Amino acid sequence: MRFNPLDWKGKSHTNFEEAWYEGSSVVTPPGGDGKYPRLRYKRAKAHPIFETIHRLREIYLSMGFDECENPVIVEESDIYRQFGPEAMAVLDRVFYIGGLPRPNVGISRAQLDQINAILKKTLPVSSEEKLRETLHAYKKSEIDGDDLTHELAKVLDTDDGNVVHILDSVFPEFKSLVPESSRSTLRSHMTSGWFMTLGSIWERTPIPIRFFSIDRCFRREQAEGPTRLMTYHSASCVVAGEDITIEDGKAVSEALLSAFGYEDFRFQPDEKRSKYYMPDSQTEVYAKHPVHGWVEVATFGMYSPSALAEYGIGVPVMNLGLGVERLAMIAYNANDVRQLSYPQFFPRIPNDQEIARAVHFRNEPVTTEGKAIALAIAKVASAHAAEQGPCSFEVWEDTLCGTHVKVSVEETEANAKLCGPACANEIFVHEGNILGVPDAEKWKDVRTKGVPTGISYLEAASAFAAAEIERAARCGKETLVQVKMAKHPSDINLRIEDYAMRAITDTKKKIDVRGPVFLSIRSQIL
Repeated sequence: MRFNPLDWKGKSHTNFEEAWYEGSSVVTPPGGDGKYPRLRYKRAKAHPIFETIHRLREIYLSMGFDECENPVIVEESDIYRQFGPEAMAVLDRVFYIGGLPRPNVGISRAQLDQINAILKKTLPVSSEEKLRETLHAYKKSEIDGDDLTHELAKVLDTDDGNVVHILDSVFPEFKSLVPESSRSTLRSHMTSGWFMTLGSIWERTPIPIRFFSIDRCFRREQAEGPTRLMTYHSASCVVAGEDITIEDGKAVSEALLSAFGYEDFRFQPDEKRSKYYMPDSQTEVYAKHPVHGWVEVATFGMYSPSALAEYGIGVPVMNLGLGVERLAMIAYNANDVRQLSYPQFFPRIPNDQEIARAVHFRNEPVTTEGKAIALAIAKVASAHAAEQGPCSFEVWEDTLCGTHVKVSVEETEANAKLCGPACANEIFVHEGNILGVPDAEKWKDVRTKGVPTGISYLEAASAFAAAEIERAARCGKETLVQVKMAKHPSDINLRIEDYAMRAITDTKKKIDVRGPVFLSIRSQIL
């Protein structure tokens, strides 16, 4: 059952960064019976590329540009229409779309015998004929590849698993297929789509036309690098009308970059001079990057009248193309577009605060009484920590899970203190290490510069003892909980989330929570 975390226990939290679930680190939400780890509300992170796209969309819309979706698949013939003699060089950088051909599958008597052997039955003549018809229909694209296995299963009166086995072992034609390329390409730049879009609507839409489109383009680069990917996002726009000039390109560029807060940019003629732009109109826009220096983020120019004529477009058109990834690199001060676009393949190491949030109790009480017992154990044990044994101190007495229970902390050995020396240790994260340290001069640096988890050995042991007492009370049993020498986090009831453990392992840091705890807690049924 879903629940509203903003109304947990009747409290309305408005500050997402500071709101926490009430109570201990394991809660049962209203209407549910599961246990959930303590969660801190926070605003989720947006991907830097898509956050930049979102900002660009809002800017374009505020500037009066209508949003448009251009074709992703562009025919080779359109590239020739746009680039003329230069098309062959351009096509070297595009991805052609290929696919597997439909095999012409013949069925011999030997193959039918193999099928019968797999099915462990003899197919009737009618089924053999239906099998041939189905494979022929697949060849003619009357049956989709996704449906072939299901259709064959119906014809052969068997399950999909047997059909897959038959296709794999009886018909080698399917495994020997080689992809064949078509004459269709993936859009390498948004211009290819703009010509088709404008050619379709320019006479049917009020002039001037202002369109923008932010979408993926695909370019067959020699290799990907810090500022170049094979698939990237282009934030492109066109302005079409009678009085449109190259100055419109400068105005749009300045408006876009200024809206991002950048004033350090420049224009310079583009020496590449694409054939679909008018001579001397192609202009590069550069913005300054702290590492890479001046980075080209956009190009604009006036479409060539001859290229426009190929699509019957009779008005001047200014086009601007902006590289979203390169703009995002500047906005986010990133050094490598690959890491910016695909951070999951370049995982960063969590900082001390993030690691500290990954340290929790392994076991905790879930009832209100159990939580009260945990707090009482820690309070009484701390107050009498130096008492010499044998000694015993009552902690709590009341009804727990329908059973009257008395809880006490004790030390049965003579000349031994109620609490071991490590009970007062606290868990800190310092320079990627998880350390359990006392309040001593030796550990001053860790305690002042490290990040506290808010967990002491005594609190962790008390939570564990309360959980065990609670579990025993449900069964009407007494229990003795003893926490002795700590060597591992689990020894003092600590759980460290996997991502923090991986970070510690990858960076060769350490977890050191060793220490003598020696705490005994007893529950009695009254």
